[in-house]
Amino acid sequence: MTAATPQTSTFDPARTVRLGIRRIGFELRQYFRAGDQVFFTFLFPTVMYLIFATIFTGNIGQGPDAVSMATYYLPGLVAGGILLSGVQGLSIEIAVEKSDGTLKRLGSTPISPVTYFLGKIGQVFVTAILQIGLLMAVAVVLYRVDLPTDAEAWGRFAWVFVLGLLCCSLLGIALSAVPRSGKTASAVVIPVVLLLQFVSGVYIAFSTLPEWLQNVSAAFPLKWIAQGMRAALLPDSFRAAEQGGEWQLGLVALAIAAWLIIGAVLSRATFRWIRRDG
Repeated sequence: MTAATPQTSTFDPARTVRLGIRRIGFELRQYFRAGDQVFFTFLFPTVMYLIFATIFTGNIGQGPDAVSMATYYLPGLVAGGILLSGVQGLSIEIAVEKSDGTLKRLGSTPISPVTYFLGKIGQVFVTAILQIGLLMAVAVVLYRVDLPTDAEAWGRFAWVFVLGLLCCSLLGIALSAVPRSGKTASAVVIPVVLLLQFVSGVYIAFSTLPEWLQNVSAAFPLKWIAQGMRAALLPDSFRAAEQGGEWQLGLVALAIAAWLIIGAVLSRATFRWIRRDG
């Protein structure tokens, strides 16, 4: 039976949203009780940032717009954190819940798939905000990174963050249908996520990648999320290192929005309750 099948005779949007908001608290408690998940999704970007910012020192850029390597790595690790929270976190969570019978039990209750998704996506937004806040606090306190002071830069940061996280959350829901069991979920998801981070400007400067690899990575959303974050957190002169020599924020929004739609369609098509009635 598909996720689109209603479990009650009528659909009450207000009740569905209210229950979804209440479920966020339950999802957060479950999230922080799982130590391995907290490390590999919540703390992992900060751990990687500490490694890169400590190993790679000095400045990058020219003249007054030169920034420290700690500053340069920050936008990529923020984008990587968005991918981990949405794609990796949700895909593994849902695959495990499908395997251990949680979805089967939920399928026999009045809870709707929309309520379930609201709880999951709400959990992702809360944990991602805390995760990025921790990452930026480490950058400022330990490495004296100067964050932007103008409203325009933070406006860019906000819409890239929200659009990117929603896109990655829907793709995570869709990807959860791929693992055959909860035991294999990490083995299926983590290599994909890790590979995308290496080719999308998270761990390696995007401008140093071969042109053909830049073109390949442009087919996936992480490259655009990372580019949007660089536009928000780095001096404007760094746009010259991007493909086309510009931040291309219109194209960033279009690419992420396109993947958001793809994620919504795929998650709608692949998600299933596993009911007791089969």
